[in-house]
Amino acid sequence: MEIIKSIILGIIQGLTEFLPISSSGHLVLAKHYLNFEMTDITFEIFLHLGSVIAVLLYFRKDILNLLKSLFIYSKDEVTHSNNRKIIFYLFVATVITALIGYYFEETIQKVFTSLYIPSIMLSITGIILIISDKIESKGLGSYQLGIKKSILIGLGQAFAILPGISRSGTTIALGIFTGLKREEAARFSFLLSVPIILGANVHKMSELSNLPKTMLLPYLFGLIAAFFSGYMVISLLISFVKKQKLKYFAYYCWLVSIVTLILYLTQ
Repeated sequence: MEIIKSIILGIIQGLTEFLPISSSGHLVLAKHYLNFEMTDITFEIFLHLGSVIAVLLYFRKDILNLLKSLFIYSKDEVTHSNNRKIIFYLFVATVITALIGYYFEETIQKVFTSLYIPSIMLSITGIILIISDKIESKGLGSYQLGIKKSILIGLGQAFAILPGISRSGTTIALGIFTGLKREEAARFSFLLSVPIILGANVHKMSELSNLPKTMLLPYLFGLIAAFFSGYMVISLLISFVKKQKLKYFAYYCWLVSIVTLILYLTQ
């Protein structure tokens, strides 16, 4: 039974991590309404690892090119120079997110036990998505982002730690707002998810290593489910971003927000 619960939550995590509708918010709501008592924030972080593996596989060529550029230095090679800039901006944004997440960890864990907060935050996510469709991109590449703008995106990713705020939706919207091409903003957002989620898993490694043996299989099946469902929707989100159709996800977020708030208030 625990394995089935884990698979269901893994599918929810994978779909909602990349679709801009907040994976953390959906996991909090799913645990409550489906009575999944066996999960905690450590399990949710572990599920995110499945999503990261999906990103690593989908963007494997991009990631390998970025890593290769760390070791190739030539005055005439503009591509490698630009790639190193992208790595630096990803690093800056990640550090900002990590620092905020570290200092507010206890507060964030308390928020994950609340039901009405993700409902409210989902409505804010809807507003963010609507605005992102209205923004006209300046057509910049990720290598042209700059430190200040990468800090802003890092702050947006930190804000998305709150359940109900979409990480992908917020970082993509801020990427477009700072001038990135829509597809570049989506790509930067996906790549940005890798170090922060891997870091969160390393941070929780002691808790993961102390898991009862009976929980190992549920955790593993949840990760596998998150990987497959996440991999399937990456290209879908990129397509919606390019066509400025994130508003449809905004409508969904508002619907879920209204329904869950009504259910919360009537209980």
